[in-house]
Amino acid sequence: MSTLTSVGTLVNGTANLCTAQTGNGVTTNIIDRGLTLGMTGPALLRITTTVGATPTCTYLIEGSADGVNWFAAPYALPATPETVAIATFAITTATTTLVILRPNHPWRFLRVTMSANTNVTSTIDLFTF
Repeated sequence: MSTLTSVGTLVNGTANLCTAQTGNGVTTNIIDRGLTLGMTGPALLRITTTVGATPTCTYLIEGSADGVNWFAAPYALPATPETVAIATFAITTATTTLVILRPNHPWRFLRVTMSANTNVTSTIDLFTF
């Protein structure tokens, strides 16, 4: 499991959830932002994909307070940063996708679950502020 470094009541750092992961399932690493005294700060998720023929992959960003019970974590896209979503989303091309994890949502642990993966290789990194 990857662990970010705690700085006071906020957490700042970079962590890797997976590198060149294929297939379905949760990311290789689960991020633990550590214990914080307040709500969590913002974060940026970067999903970089390479693809083969007829690619598609569905992504579900999941948060957890205890690392056992998981829920769809609220996120926003850079084009609409004030529009919160929790739905899965699909990527069908070789691209870099940025996803904003908004502040003040109660998750300590974070993972991404990939499903319906056909010919997509994903590298996912998390940046916290």
